[in-house]
Amino acid sequence: MADSRTPPEVDRVAASRKAVAARRARASLKRDIATRVVSPQEILRRATADPASPAGTIRVPEFLTSIPAIGEGKRDRILADLGISPVKRLGGLGVRQRRALETWLDGRVPEPVARSSRSRLLVLAGPTAVGKGTVAAHIQEHHPEILLSVSATTRTPRPGEVDGTHYFFVDDAGFDALIERGELLEWATVHNTHRYGTPRGPIEAALAEGRTVLLEIDLQGARQVREAAPDATLVFLLPPSWDELVDRLVGRGTEDEEERARRLRTARVELASQNEFDHLVVNANVADAAQEVVELAEASARVS
Repeated sequence: MADSRTPPEVDRVAASRKAVAARRARASLKRDIATRVVSPQEILRRATADPASPAGTIRVPEFLTSIPAIGEGKRDRILADLGISPVKRLGGLGVRQRRALETWLDGRVPEPVARSSRSRLLVLAGPTAVGKGTVAAHIQEHHPEILLSVSATTRTPRPGEVDGTHYFFVDDAGFDALIERGELLEWATVHNTHRYGTPRGPIEAALAEGRTVLLEIDLQGARQVREAAPDATLVFLLPPSWDELVDRLVGRGTEDEEERARRLRTARVELASQNEFDHLVVNANVADAAQEVVELAEASARVS
């Protein structure tokens, strides 16, 4: 006769699967913190809102060592300074402990603070494979009142790309001529291979007409635009998770294994730059992300 105190086999299997899923979810969140896909403050907010969530069940020591440049020795000193037991989970912190951790995080890894922008010039940037082009194309299709700038590039067209619509495809000599004539608002060499640049003329004409202009460019270009137009609004597009970013890059199938590895290394560096931007938008759903960018554009237009 079976022991009534022993859970049925099906229950044990279900519990085991649930535990494995929970560990994977926590591991994914820790990767997201390490790669700066999500801020530690956001994880702490999720843990506070739902202590039983994957964020809430992360142990504080593991949370701290997920933050770049925090090793075990530094972690232990932080725990001691904050008065937090190493067995504590994020969702189980008391009010004082949580506030102490929040204050430490804000000093260590401050989140972006939106600037007061006046320009109708909106810049959309983010790591490789995050979907910048897809979000920009959605905006172009559904919001024709916003001008999507067409970049010039020295790379060859991908299948389905049309010259003058997706990019202006030029050779190296043609790109050099654009630079020499001062016809580019910004330009950069991306992934150490091809050059990209934003033609200045169409942007200046559209802004003079009172239109909003959206630039979908890389990190280097965004920095140049901020230098040339300090009142531009810079938006950084984030993936919903690091694992999702990897899946998108692999699934795209346009790069070989060596190129994918190099782009992922670049993505880690790009993600670390997000605090240079005014706004962060997560691209979990293209339509939702596009709408959020449009709302930021409309807000900038109202104050310009």
